[in-house]
Amino acid sequence: MNLPNRHIVHFDLDTFFVSVERLLNSKLIGKPVIIGGTSDRGVVASCSYESRKYGVSSGMPMKMAKNLCSDAIIIRGDHEQYTKYSNIITEIIAEQSPVYEKASIDEHYLDISGMDKFFGCMKWAHELRRRIIKNTALPISFGLSVNKTVSKIATNEAKPNGELQLMNNEIKPFLYPLSIRKIPMIGKQSYRILRSMGINTIETLSMIPVEMMEKVMGKNGIVIWKRANGIDHTPVIPYSERKSISTEKTFETDTIDVVRLREIIISMTEKIAFQLRKQNKLTSCVTVKIRYSNFDTHTLQKRISYTSLDHHLISVSTELFGRVFQRRMLIRLVGVKFSHLVGGVQQLNMFEDTPEMSSLYMAMDRLRLRYGKNSIKRAVGLKE
Repeated sequence: MNLPNRHIVHFDLDTFFVSVERLLNSKLIGKPVIIGGTSDRGVVASCSYESRKYGVSSGMPMKMAKNLCSDAIIIRGDHEQYTKYSNIITEIIAEQSPVYEKASIDEHYLDISGMDKFFGCMKWAHELRRRIIKNTALPISFGLSVNKTVSKIATNEAKPNGELQLMNNEIKPFLYPLSIRKIPMIGKQSYRILRSMGINTIETLSMIPVEMMEKVMGKNGIVIWKRANGIDHTPVIPYSERKSISTEKTFETDTIDVVRLREIIISMTEKIAFQLRKQNKLTSCVTVKIRYSNFDTHTLQKRISYTSLDHHLISVSTELFGRVFQRRMLIRLVGVKFSHLVGGVQQLNMFEDTPEMSSLYMAMDRLRLRYGKNSIKRAVGLKE
């Protein structure tokens, strides 16, 4: 088992997008609500508990969701509102927590080890949850345990709008009866492999020899086996708004070719957007930088809704370039930076992007991962 003096809290907002919509429109309370693309070609980004009773789930094609729950209220979704409330909650947590990690738009991990000596970890986490609810009116659940894995599983079992503490000897009796689906990082493919081995519960998984898990699933098999046994030494990584990813290009000869400069901005944006997705990150701030031939440097940034998709980020970066390049003087350097990063896979743009668009990004990224980052790119980037 993990070190006994660790106290890790996992906070997770319940059906976050739906809860924000209900905050803005109380008539939605108690009704089946589905957030996502409003056409049949769209995808479900989030759904209420009322709609889940009919079998609706996130990531499901909207046409199927409508068939399962014909009475559901379909809402396109509001990126800006979700980002706004996410940032409000992060600010509340930042004011109170000694160390916190923003894992996604609606999840935070907090390391409050040592707090039991002064205040009591469960009492402290309860008070923080109460404060978040009081200030936002949004439902939020938390799990408190010795590591990230157990606290996240505890949170999911505490939902909706609940609290659960599991320490030391309570962990294995809690984990063992649960389905292996409950373990973070077990996706569809891993689940199929484990089920083909006759493994259904976490208890059965925990008893499989770790050598067999490594042989069947590689290094991931070892991690999964450890998590089934309540072992996870992953630290809470302190969240910093200074986290960023960027790229710059200094020209051998200063230029004022606006068409070429714009193409370079597009190519740079595409390049670091792929790095975002590769690292499972989302950005909510884009900055464009230019340096003139006289070394004057100007930057312009824009806050946006969390995303990692090229076509959204390119639109913002080219807009910023058009606004920051005002002097029509020769330029020696341009740069693009994404900041205010959080962990998470792209999901917010399911409201407007079709399954084909998501499949296209996945296919392009697979090619880049296999054949190199320059194996596929937009035509404007070929000159670079």
